[in-house]
Amino acid sequence: MNPSTARSILVVGSVALDSLETPSGHREACLGGSASYFGVGASRFAPVQVVAVVGDDFPEAYLAMFRSHGINLEGLEVVTGGRTFRWRGRYGKTLGDAQTLETQLNVFEQFDPKVLPHQRRAPILFLGNIDPELQLRVLDQMESPHLVALDTMNFWITGKREALIRVLSRVDLLVLNETEARLLSEERNIYRAADVVRAMGPKTLVIKRGEYGSILFHEDGVFVAPAVPLRAVIDPTGAGDTFAAGLIGQLAQQEAPDFVAMKRAVLTGTVLASFTCEGFSLDRLCSVTNEELVARTASLAQSLRVD
Repeated sequence: MNPSTARSILVVGSVALDSLETPSGHREACLGGSASYFGVGASRFAPVQVVAVVGDDFPEAYLAMFRSHGINLEGLEVVTGGRTFRWRGRYGKTLGDAQTLETQLNVFEQFDPKVLPHQRRAPILFLGNIDPELQLRVLDQMESPHLVALDTMNFWITGKREALIRVLSRVDLLVLNETEARLLSEERNIYRAADVVRAMGPKTLVIKRGEYGSILFHEDGVFVAPAVPLRAVIDPTGAGDTFAAGLIGQLAQQEAPDFVAMKRAVLTGTVLASFTCEGFSLDRLCSVTNEELVARTASLAQSLRVD
């Protein structure tokens, strides 16, 4: 993995301070947000630039951590006198979807992504889980990116469906979970749902299935990837964004990824996300070594072989 030889990635999303409760414990005001998880994860594979907004209460230690991973923060707006987006959530014993206890949008409520002139030429764009209207504004500022990838959620599918469909018509790769795929497609069968969603624009679709892995839908085939079996899950927050980071980061090292390369990228995303779940916030993601990532990926790939 040599980030310096890969195509650069621009990520537009949220940077937040999360307060978390899980069966393993709790943390207050730790680093969160889609751009945070994606940026740190993808920086292992490619140069990353971030467009996001924080208040001047955002800890300098987290800014230093971003810089230590080589993340370009020129597009990170710091609002003087403003407070950073904050989210408080609780996970039950099954560690399914978190229960939101409190959301303070703060400066994120007025977020208007401004892509700097040199960032508009970024070859790869990842649009994190933000309002589709904002995603459209970002797309309008870009200069023909080679790859556009997108994440979204139920809230936007039901509340901003028309705008989201306009975004999807301009997207190459979509990552979402099973519930979201069924809601967006209005189909119960996941394979029919994939057909409907891909007809909206994205040629490549990855449906996340949590502890059951993911499914890649590509013009050249379908690939069902297992999850990494973990003996202990500490905090699943950000696992989806980290999955996208590994997936797209791996693709950034490929000029024209084919179906085989896409399958490898899905496995990379799966493995990277598994490390995120082993600690609170970005703690474990930041400490993963290349050797650990390579070994776990090889083990997962080996589990798919039937001799």
